[in-house]
Amino acid sequence: MQVAFRTDASLEIGTGHVMRCLTLADALRERGAACRFVCRELPGNLIAEIRQRGYQAHVLPSPTTAYYRPAAAPAHAAWLGVTPALDAEQTLAALGAGVDWLVLDHYAVDAGWESLLRPACQRLLVIDDLAERPHLADLLLDQNLGRRAADYEALLPAGCRRLIGPAHALLRPEFAARRAASLARRQAGKLRQVLVSMGGIDKDNATGAVLAALPLGLLPGDCRIIVVMGAHAPWRDAVAAQVADLPWPAEMRVSVADMAMLIADSDLAIGAAGTSAWERCCLGLPSLTAVLAANQQSGAAALQAAGCVELIGKTASGFEDLPEKLAVVLAPGRLVAMQAACAALTDGLGASRLAVEMMHA
Repeated sequence: MQVAFRTDASLEIGTGHVMRCLTLADALRERGAACRFVCRELPGNLIAEIRQRGYQAHVLPSPTTAYYRPAAAPAHAAWLGVTPALDAEQTLAALGAGVDWLVLDHYAVDAGWESLLRPACQRLLVIDDLAERPHLADLLLDQNLGRRAADYEALLPAGCRRLIGPAHALLRPEFAARRAASLARRQAGKLRQVLVSMGGIDKDNATGAVLAALPLGLLPGDCRIIVVMGAHAPWRDAVAAQVADLPWPAEMRVSVADMAMLIADSDLAIGAAGTSAWERCCLGLPSLTAVLAANQQSGAAALQAAGCVELIGKTASGFEDLPEKLAVVLAPGRLVAMQAACAALTDGLGASRLAVEMMHA
């Protein structure tokens, strides 16, 4: 089976779309499928990472002029860097004779783009989080808590199958593998290690704002702070200097290879909403969660309503409410309750289930 992924990473888009597509590609390759990627060469792209993982990457050229800034929907159309028509033309050329499945994970395009690509694929899988634009998909995945299949009722063809909710979250197999041990070690509810991870790019330096807001007194003096950043994070050096000055044992790690182990060894996270939230839930890790993009708001609110996270808010002055919210989660019994709520949402096997479904379609 031939599968192509059309997705991008950039300083503006972040890394989450490409990373979850790589997770699905790994699950498909394990089952005998041949997978390749089509990505535009945008600042902060992950084309080298895709190739290091053993996949062919067709590189669409970087925009030669100022980014395309459309006046009309989709709301994220500027993320494409070029007009949808040009992107469709270049993607068609990259696909050549066509594929069995085209996987689209990109907020910048909709049914108009998809109609141009349909002749090049037998089936189309759309991975979405927004439910705000039409698609011509055969299969749609939205892994967000609080989303309903009915949210897509007017946006999809009648025969499109919908996989909705965090049970379908695309997590690497190491998360499911570490799940039982991670949940077992949390029962004491102790706070020994705090993980700070605000996204692979973190273009606005939310990490630095979190570190600046960490309060003395609430965290134990011997509590270890682990800060994770991506290789393309523009504030990496500034954050490294902050980490060196923290009053707790602390270290910064870049492009972590085994995030599952790091999450399993941590007792509380301070993190961004998005794909990483499902990784933390799978392993039962409570978190103080920041909404860093408007499209994360509803999912983050649903996580708080489910008791999995406590939301923190970034203002011009930083995360001023972090000390107050940290005190809330450190109240007796709260960490244990949050751990149970997290673990109930996803078992980490969504990628395997989706790969099986695609192979037998």
